[in-house]
Amino acid sequence: MKKFGLFAATLFAFLFSASVLVASDKTPVKGELTMPENIKAIVDKSCFGCHNTDSQNEDAKEELDFKTFDTLSKVKKVGALRHIAEVVEEGEMPPKRFLERFPDRKLTEEEAKVLTEWVKKEAEALIAQ
Repeated sequence: MKKFGLFAATLFAFLFSASVLVASDKTPVKGELTMPENIKAIVDKSCFGCHNTDSQNEDAKEELDFKTFDTLSKVKKVGALRHIAEVVEEGEMPPKRFLERFPDRKLTEEEAKVLTEWVKKEAEALIAQ
């Protein structure tokens, strides 16, 4: 009987700690992603048209929706910011098919650098919170 009680207590402690970890991952972080004007201009030019709630590009808005970014958990925000840095650095965003139709929305090397540095810094700031 003593072993069963110890097992039950251990199991309860494990389940409780696991539920706390899962719950903390899903808790939205208060506060919107605030962008400096230069970053907002880059995002408006090359990203926001597809990555927002009102976009007709279902895949793009499912991948990232700037209008609902502030409702994401801290972990998902960090992941999204890191993903932005990765796809911009690799030249995957904006996509080539999109740029064939809208060449003026292509990121310059400087814009890509500024944007990736900013999202990396924002991700690190969230991690530090």
